[in-house]
Amino acid sequence: MTVLIDPPAWPAHGTLFSHLVSDASLIELRGFARAAGVPDRAFDLDHYDVPESRYGALVAAGAVPVPGGELARRLASSGLRVPGVERAGSKAGTLLSRWGALHPAASAVPRDAWRGVGEELIARWREPHRTYHTTFHLSSALDALDVLLADAGAAGDPVPPRTAWRARVALWFHDAVHDGATPADERASAALVHDLLGAVAPPGRADRDEIARLVLVTADHAPDPDDLAGCLVSDADLAVLGGAPAAYVRYTHQVRAEYARVPGPLFRRGRARVLRGLLGDGDLFRTGWGRARWEASAAANLAAELRSLGSG
Repeated sequence: MTVLIDPPAWPAHGTLFSHLVSDASLIELRGFARAAGVPDRAFDLDHYDVPESRYGALVAAGAVPVPGGELARRLASSGLRVPGVERAGSKAGTLLSRWGALHPAASAVPRDAWRGVGEELIARWREPHRTYHTTFHLSSALDALDVLLADAGAAGDPVPPRTAWRARVALWFHDAVHDGATPADERASAALVHDLLGAVAPPGRADRDEIARLVLVTADHAPDPDDLAGCLVSDADLAVLGGAPAAYVRYTHQVRAEYARVPGPLFRRGRARVLRGLLGDGDLFRTGWGRARWEASAAANLAAELRSLGSG
């Protein structure tokens, strides 16, 4: 693994910035950055933005200086890069627009109060300790839900609008609290539904109760078969497992870096236990549309990661 840095050439906040990347490992990149005093908040999905004033110290600490073009090529070949077309969906402005579209227009909720809830949630999803449970995951889960809803409509079985609305809002909340402790995180995220939505009531208590319940579904991803909303939320959250192999490997790097505090052998044992549980629990996806889209590729991805953990 090599940490690379390009020349400070990117203007922002009255200075120039460099990019700090790894050509192989996000957890090693995070370890290098923390040891060098680069704050977690400087991390942006696949790189750190570092000011010109830190360039010399980072090179002295072991970062290899390379031209910007070479850094971009080596980041792309590492499999860690998040392309701009994917990155765009995780931007605060894009997400705020999506949140705004969920405003219960028939209610008395002021739009500025609704927007404030969205801003609070985005701030939580952008907490600096996160590398997987970020606005990128939020955007991807929302996209996955849209795919499921479209598949349902195409199959002549459209999801009721209220069910779809509740599922979308639940995804916004499902990892709003994330400290790496299941099911405590999900319980705290469910409680946040009442804290934040209750302050702009309506939505009414029935909606808040249902959204909070859907958040809790993501603790074990085991909704009842007739729980349509729960199955949709679970499948959208797990859709990353059924991605293309390269995207799945990138996801594993993101997860490992998020649990950087866990020693390698302990992480591998715990992760292997999770993977075996997922592979041994029957269908991963609870809707027919999710199974058709992602089940086979998810099983292959999980099995491949389990093999890599054994060899590691």
